[in-house]
Amino acid sequence: MKVWIDQDLCTGDGLCEEIAPAVFTLLDDGLAYVKEGDAVKSEPGGSAGLALVPEDLEDAVVEASEECPGECIFIERD
Repeated sequence: MKVWIDQDLCTGDGLCEEIAPAVFTLLDDGLAYVKEGDAVKSEPGGSAGLALVPEDLEDAVVEASEECPGECIFIERD
């Protein structure tokens, strides 16, 4: 599974980071980005900032996507 965030839709709510902090982070611009390990996919963000999700975190990523008020988290299944 891979995940990315559309920063144009992000409300900066931070729920994704609360639910799956190993995959999501909020940066100084107040928007959420995905992480792959320690690498934040912010240059560029959006669909080009696609991150691979570890199997044990897939359920948390799906939950974050469902709870996101901005509906900005997009999941791509292999």
